Amino acid sequence: MTIRILIADDQALIRGGLAALFTAAPGTEVVGEAADGAQAVELAVETRPDLVLMDIRMPVLDGIGATRQILSGTVQPRPRVVVLTTFDVDEYVYAALGEGAAGFLLKDTPPERILAAVHTIMAGDVLITPHITQRLIENSSRHHRVSVVEQPQLESLTARELEVLRLVGLGLTNTQIAGRLVLSEATVKTHVKHVMGKLGLNSRAQAVVVAYETGLVVPGAAARSGLQELQ
Repeated sequence: MTIRILIADDQALIRGGLAALFTAAPGTEVVGEAADGAQAVELAVETRPDLVLMDIRMPVLDGIGATRQILSGTVQPRPRVVVLTTFDVDEYVYAALGEGAAGFLLKDTPPERILAAVHTIMAGDVLITPHITQRLIENSSRHHRVSVVEQPQLESLTARELEVLRLVGLGLTNTQIAGRLVLSEATVKTHVKHVMGKLGLNSRAQAVVVAYETGLVVPGAAARSGLQELQ
């Protein structure tokens, strides 16, 4: 299956470089390039991409606003949105995660990692580059409240679904969760889907935020567990 990609960045050099990368790579196709957030929304509606690479700081409409509009139901089926940033810790990145962004990439990420990241996201896993991963979520969760979901809403989850949400919050992939809980990967995917549906979440990354903000995972827990950050 070919992954259809929309690139949104106000820097023509970055757009061109990413477009060249995906055009040359097997299994990916660039369906549009946007120079600002408003154009990104328009092109997303027109081209219905599988994935949007979204810069945060753009004119007319920034990446946060564009992500919100694209994931609000304007585009069907909803694409996955990956945020592009030049900063290790960016105030706006956390807000984009709250809007449902599926992951983050630094703009200086090597080409082979970018290609791997796209396939990781499309496989349903969360993607946050090692420079950003738990530090971004943990530091930001101390100072910001996205309020994606309130604690009482967790009561709609079964005990198994709560455990799966906790492990997602710790940064485990579906394969790792399956090994930890002695379940098939397909069963884990089903649990994750049910969790996101019950809590009204748009992305796995958003589930990570919920795990922190509701206390299922406390800052520092991922590091103490010895888990590896997603590469």
